[in-house]
Amino acid sequence: MSAQTFWSYTNYRGAFPVTDNTPATDWTNGWTNWDPENTNYGTPTTIVSSNITSNTTWSGIVQIVNNIAVTNNAVLTIQPGTVIRGDKATKSCLIITKGAKIMAQGTAANPIVFTSNESVASGRSGGDWGGLIILGNGIINTACATCGTAPNTNFIEGFTSTFPEISYGGNNNADNSGVLSYVRVEFAGVALSATPNSEINGLTMGGVGSGTQIDHVQVSFSGDDSFEWFGGAVDAKYLVCFRGLDDDFDTDFGYQGRVQFGLVIKDKDISDAAGDSNGFESDNFNPGLGRLPLTKAVFSNITCIGPKRDGSVGLPAGEKFERGIFTRRNTSISIYNSLFTGWEKGWDLNGSTTADNFLGAVDSARVQNIVLSADMGINLLGQAPATMQSYAASHAIDTVMTAAQIGFVNGYPAALETTPDYRLTGSSPVASGASFTNTTVFGLDFVGVKNQTTFTDKMVSVYPNPASDKATLVIDALNASSLDIHILDINGKVVSSPVLNQNLAIGENIFTINTENLNTGVYFVTLTSNNGKETVKLLVNK
Repeated sequence: MSAQTFWSYTNYRGAFPVTDNTPATDWTNGWTNWDPENTNYGTPTTIVSSNITSNTTWSGIVQIVNNIAVTNNAVLTIQPGTVIRGDKATKSCLIITKGAKIMAQGTAANPIVFTSNESVASGRSGGDWGGLIILGNGIINTACATCGTAPNTNFIEGFTSTFPEISYGGNNNADNSGVLSYVRVEFAGVALSATPNSEINGLTMGGVGSGTQIDHVQVSFSGDDSFEWFGGAVDAKYLVCFRGLDDDFDTDFGYQGRVQFGLVIKDKDISDAAGDSNGFESDNFNPGLGRLPLTKAVFSNITCIGPKRDGSVGLPAGEKFERGIFTRRNTSISIYNSLFTGWEKGWDLNGSTTADNFLGAVDSARVQNIVLSADMGINLLGQAPATMQSYAASHAIDTVMTAAQIGFVNGYPAALETTPDYRLTGSSPVASGASFTNTTVFGLDFVGVKNQTTFTDKMVSVYPNPASDKATLVIDALNASSLDIHILDINGKVVSSPVLNQNLAIGENIFTINTENLNTGVYFVTLTSNNGKETVKLLVNK
């Protein structure tokens, strides 16, 4: 995922566009699993019970026993289709330590699965094993009493004792911990002791840098949070939180990454008895001190379905569900273009220091262009009702639209193990109205929208422009390189890739782009080479 280009411009709010009645517009298709409780994963062929200290490749079915740490700057490569089964008796987990890498590049057809080693017959549940922990050299805003403070380092939470393999934090927010793509993490989040907050999350990220690629990750039945970020600046796209116990997206300690396209689905019978369960929970530092950098993550295009779902589901006695969004302790998180329904409460703007970040003259954080479904109980709380209502009116927060009016194709199947479809119907009011105009929050780096300027070659031109059946692209290259060319539509979707891994010679290079099959409209030609990245607008007129 390019550091220069991250945001995909959308017209729609929420995680999915209007359906085209094919799998093409549903990014969960093929690699997710809505019924892992009843999936037979096979018998392990390999057992790993000690740390990994040199470059290693896993394939087949692997059982991990004990805490397995990838150390010594080693690279753990996991082949597509590999299943990693976590041992329950030893509360096993996989730790990618600072300087090491995980290269888990699955595919939609062959995702990589981290799951419980318990059988279908014996039953599986959240907390069967530890989970996946990635630790890096990214910047964090706190340190333990015995840890370094120049830069800050800390030990990741959850463990009953400290040891070097769980140290994280540094001074490099561009740190690279590898790739996590088309991956499922199931039944993780074991409690390591009776002490509060001793659980591990489904996917825990401590000081993970922006050089790391994270996309298409589903966390299911986590015994604690689904995803938790502690500092760092890693970006992520296409995340699924399914039937987790505690919070779904939890951000702390100065996390400053970006997340786009996320789906949250809660189960009415699974909530955190020891605390409370929220969709978003965001802190800077407890008790809210002004430690820098502030937690300043930006989320966009999230569909967050609480336990009440469309508002018709009754919750059991003793449930501990709370808010779709809980912002507290001086966080400066932003959430845009998103949908929330099925929660008891909407957005809780908690505490005066946090409120200053959102309500001050120069707002450093925003909740904007979202729907807090009218089916929920209290939609806006934490500050004076008039203050919250005024903020909602000026930031396009809709608290009137009902869950039914949102218009999901199949958003509330009777059984949660049934494949949902959170794409929008053609008449949905949220099929338009998204906004990416706040450059303080977003910058200008939309996929296919901003003309990138990192390309170091002399000249990039495309003609004729507008084009009809074909266009000619000319590059005057200063250095030999390899080149990829993609054509994106106005929504940032790749519609063709006319050039892949082709040699770019020194001097003039001419490429023909076939536009015969493109409809009239605005497109963006993106060029990526060793010499940088460039985006050129192309008009097609038939």
